[in-house]
Amino acid sequence: MERDIQNFLAELASKAPVPGGGGAAALCGALGIALGNMVGNLTVGKRKYAAVEEEMRALNGRAERLCGEFLALIDADAEAFEPLSRAYAIPKDAPERGEVMERALLRAAGPPMEIMRRCAEALELIGEYAAKGSALAVSDAGCAAALCLAAMRAAALNVLINTKGMADREAAGRLNSEVLSLLAEYGGTAEEIYENITGRLS
Repeated sequence: MERDIQNFLAELASKAPVPGGGGAAALCGALGIALGNMVGNLTVGKRKYAAVEEEMRALNGRAERLCGEFLALIDADAEAFEPLSRAYAIPKDAPERGEVMERALLRAAGPPMEIMRRCAEALELIGEYAAKGSALAVSDAGCAAALCLAAMRAAALNVLINTKGMADREAAGRLNSEVLSLLAEYGGTAEEIYENITGRLS
């Protein structure tokens, strides 16, 4: 993704079909894990945290990779939506419409599903940053958890709107089941991180 944030927001606000909710979710995830990475970078090199320095360095490497993956998913989401946008333009009585639409819906559900999976990994890392990183940056770890949870929830809606239209209910059910499972598990993880940090700051 080679665009500045001002241009991205202008495109997001416009009538253009992309970027949309999936791209916004991916950007939100990138912001979240970047904040987690900041906590790690503020911890490394501090004598007080020498015992966790190597762990922080390893977390930072994973966080940097995740941030790049989130940014790539902005473009992946836009690319996956294009065929669906074209499919909606096919006349409803055209014999090929159903098959084309089914393929397009399944493809469009892919990137937001990947965004959810990356958010799950990001929240695991953020939990480590919150527990072991610099206490001076603990609020940033809480912000990171909140952003990644928002990203996951936003991505979930972008999966569900596509599975709702799929004729293959078995395939749709598998995706829906993963969506609900990730929300249940990692929604709890994010809330726990956030509430713990709120308690520490109160």
